[in-house]
Amino acid sequence: MTTAPSASRASADRLGRVLNLVPYLLARPGIAIVEAAADLGVSEKQLREDLELLWVCGLPGYGPGDLIDMAFDGDNVTITYDAGIGKPLRLTPDEALALVVALRMLAETPGTGNRDAIERALAKIESAAGADADAPVAVRMSGNAKKVDRVRSALESGRALRITYYTASRDETTERVIDPIRVVNVDGWAYLEAWCRRAEATRLFRVDRIDGWTELDEPSAPPAEARPHDLSAGVFRPGAELPLITLRVGRSERWITEYYPCESVERGASGEDWLVTMRVTDLDWARRLILGLGPEVTVVSPPELITGIREQAAAALAAYSVPSA
Repeated sequence: MTTAPSASRASADRLGRVLNLVPYLLARPGIAIVEAAADLGVSEKQLREDLELLWVCGLPGYGPGDLIDMAFDGDNVTITYDAGIGKPLRLTPDEALALVVALRMLAETPGTGNRDAIERALAKIESAAGADADAPVAVRMSGNAKKVDRVRSALESGRALRITYYTASRDETTERVIDPIRVVNVDGWAYLEAWCRRAEATRLFRVDRIDGWTELDEPSAPPAEARPHDLSAGVFRPGAELPLITLRVGRSERWITEYYPCESVERGASGEDWLVTMRVTDLDWARRLILGLGPEVTVVSPPELITGIREQAAAALAAYSVPSA
């Protein structure tokens, strides 16, 4: 089995297209395939492949009367059975509560855009769910909102900042002068994006790791080459310049393939373990990650990572062998 980030994105794109296809065709019975492909922004070949996929989609049971059905008249298509997709969505109490909790969390997240749309959607679901949405669930972000507000105020002051910052990947605290650009929210974390004069590059500083800052008596002046990061795919963008590590992962630790971007995931010879290849910011970060995992993770490469883990594990065991005073 091999899984690449690009393949995952392609599958997600196709899922979105297919979900949109049924209501589109229901509203346009007998539409020409070439016209539908143009409307949907795909090739005629891709649309035909998506229609082939619809033949095996439908309700549990997956027999006659359960699957979506279509009729073709030459190069025209009509949905003859939609498997209930055209009916209004009816949420179970658990589904309604899950949506309410998720929207409340999104509304509490600092820096989230379109807050009015979130509030409107939340109000509609709470109204439709009635008492099911009134469960005693309090949603609060970790005590970081006030800090985000203070950082945003510092940004709006238009001054350069001297910050004390903890870099988790290197387990070190540094002091640096930055020229703030913007505050952004990615995956529930607030970041201050700024030009770092020490690195001479644009950097993202997670707000909860900024231990302190001082406004300087000079304006924030990012140079012309300072460009905001493209965060559409997340903060971490693994590139060929980063170290590549390979791990043998057992069943209980497979979650790391969903949590961290992977170059590839392949089934091992035993069929029970996976060989996982991934890029990391540096080997020190990888060493700390792996030491914190269980015995079902083994490093295959590179050799220097294997040596570093072996030495640190031996030092830890030696410390236990020394009797306390």
